Amino acid sequence: MADLTKITCLDDLQRIARRKVPKMFYDYADSGAWTESTYRANQEDFQKIKFRQRVAVDIENRNLRSKMLGHDVTMPVALAPTGSTGMQHPDGEILAARAAEKFGVPFCLSTMSICSIEDIAAHTSAPFWFQQYIMRDRDFNERLIDRAKAANCSALVVTLDLQVLGQRHKDIKNGLSAPPKPTIPNLLNLALKPEWVWKMSRTQRRTFGNIVGHAKGVDDLSSLSSWTAQQFDPSLNWNDIEWIKNRWGGKLVLKGILDPEDARLAKETGADAIVVSNHGGRQLDGASSSIAMLPSIIDAIGTEGPEVWLDSGIRSGQDVLRAIALGAKGTMIGRAFLYALGAYGEQGVTKILEIIRNELDITLGFCGQTDINKVTADILLPAQR
Repeated sequence: MADLTKITCLDDLQRIARRKVPKMFYDYADSGAWTESTYRANQEDFQKIKFRQRVAVDIENRNLRSKMLGHDVTMPVALAPTGSTGMQHPDGEILAARAAEKFGVPFCLSTMSICSIEDIAAHTSAPFWFQQYIMRDRDFNERLIDRAKAANCSALVVTLDLQVLGQRHKDIKNGLSAPPKPTIPNLLNLALKPEWVWKMSRTQRRTFGNIVGHAKGVDDLSSLSSWTAQQFDPSLNWNDIEWIKNRWGGKLVLKGILDPEDARLAKETGADAIVVSNHGGRQLDGASSSIAMLPSIIDAIGTEGPEVWLDSGIRSGQDVLRAIALGAKGTMIGRAFLYALGAYGEQGVTKILEIIRNELDITLGFCGQTDINKVTADILLPAQR
């Protein structure tokens, strides 16, 4: 076991991940679309929101426990669905799911995961969430939903903001594809990552486990690339949500909401939760940050609508508290746990959750609060509300 006592923040874990993870996969996580202006704004806009420090308040018994979709969570944070997680660290989705389960926060598996739905179900006992991209092959979509049901997934998270793929310059320059291109620079870089290569050689999970062997005509890596290039469905629209909701029959979360009008439409579909998200700045460059759009989306939803969560740009427990103060009922972290996973596997994911919990707890106290469920915008300076 690694000694992580000197790891104090996400930046520490990110530096270690950059050293350990092959460049093409590290860059896949650490990148945005086009100029990356929205990717940067996601983080920068959080830092503009300032807290009110309060003193001489009894803050001895602080509570971070909350609920997301009616389930008890140790803090209002979930691990977001992230593609190719098992390339940051071998068996990465399994390791992250186990860390989340032990910590008491939700884990959401991506359609584009390396480990399959069945892999996660076999290695965890707590219900997890499944995120679905809607593909042109509707039969595949139906079978994917049915597989999530069979695995006892407790929520279906439908991502709405990837009807077409944003242009990510680092991925293009690195030749990242499915499967990755064995270019000379990539091969040379792999030679500098012996720990990653050794661990990857010890697992059979090196492809998209939810697709290969399940989609028609996709039986190996050679047939995967053309299938994925053709399958994201640009015709996806609100009428499809009703079909998905009926087929699924359980808790439904709509991810990728960044506009008040879309939030109202999501409410009309009967979604149980929405995620205010710009896909981590990886889709529409030039879009607003998620945290900047949160207040207007909260207003559009009203008090009787679905739960509103937020992702994109969260790097600390302070960011979580900012989102909660502005009205979110939960948050999701993506890159934060990916860096931690790449650095130290399951132990790293546990460490970043501990760091976020500690930052959230201490900041809650400094703001004179003792219960995360009672936090309002009053903990922020007036100009930030």
